[in-house]
Amino acid sequence: MDDKSIIEERNRKRRKSRRRKIVLILIILIILAVLAFLFLSPKAETIETGPSQREAKVVSNTYTQVIDLSGYVEPYDSQIMRFRSTGAVTGVYVKEGDHVTKGQLLASIDNTSQRAALQEIKNQIEEAELSGSKRELELLKLREASAEANLEYADIVAPFDGEIASVDVSEGDYFEGGDEVITVVDRSRLKATVEIDEIDMQYVRLGQKADLVFESRPDLTVEAYVSYIPMLGRYTDQGIGVADVEFMIDNPPDGIMPGFTFEGTLEAEEDVSMLLIPQRAITRGRGGAESVNVKRADGSIETVSIRTEYLGEGLSELLSGDIKEGDTLVYETRSQLGMF
Repeated sequence: MDDKSIIEERNRKRRKSRRRKIVLILIILIILAVLAFLFLSPKAETIETGPSQREAKVVSNTYTQVIDLSGYVEPYDSQIMRFRSTGAVTGVYVKEGDHVTKGQLLASIDNTSQRAALQEIKNQIEEAELSGSKRELELLKLREASAEANLEYADIVAPFDGEIASVDVSEGDYFEGGDEVITVVDRSRLKATVEIDEIDMQYVRLGQKADLVFESRPDLTVEAYVSYIPMLGRYTDQGIGVADVEFMIDNPPDGIMPGFTFEGTLEAEEDVSMLLIPQRAITRGRGGAESVNVKRADGSIETVSIRTEYLGEGLSELLSGDIKEGDTLVYETRSQLGMF
């Protein structure tokens, strides 16, 4: 199993564990609330309306949505530098670990032929300016620009401010155009791409803060933030819709390097509310269609189509349907119910 599969499996287990944890907390809170209501209020939430009917109120619960994160960090930017021409290396001006600035010369290859070609074209331009045609001069100017580019190809310069991560070239070596020779990285910031489940993406915002803990620094909580949210999600081999969200760490502390792994959490900026109804109040028809009987203010009973997700312990979360908190549900039962 590769690293990506391991991370996906770890995320799947964390999501399952997190949902069980949330459900357990919700169940405890609801039981306490209902017990208090039963003992302190003259009206019980569950009452008998007939020989086999019961009533239950639709209740809501508010909680903080927490998304578990895991992954590894990478440099903010990294680039492998290559010679763009062929020849013997005439100079290597950096070593591994050196700090460099954008445009700084890193290495060069023999440019004798490129300089000669450029000089020849310059001579031809001087002659054309004296006696040549305008069309000939324009063509020579284009050839001059091409020759200047070829001369630049003999040098490798830093593409951005950063550090030299590796140097695989020595003076006197012979290289073909396109050969990899030097790697430059920017570690002033670190980034991480984290796979987030489609269910949790509704709670993710740009700039949102996350707390990360690295195995290399378990004593330290590192702050990161959401720096990029893709326009498109993807479908995993496990049949889950996910989005690859990018997190950024500014000024990473000592002891944290590219490639190091972390675990962390991302909290929703606003509390999340859900409507809960007893599983026994739900009627299921063909094709899994769900409905409940709602008792309206005038005493009439209306059948309402709904869609739910079972949470366990006899409770379901309402996902859609014309139901609100405090509505009374009427359902049939064969035995006396306790809570609903």
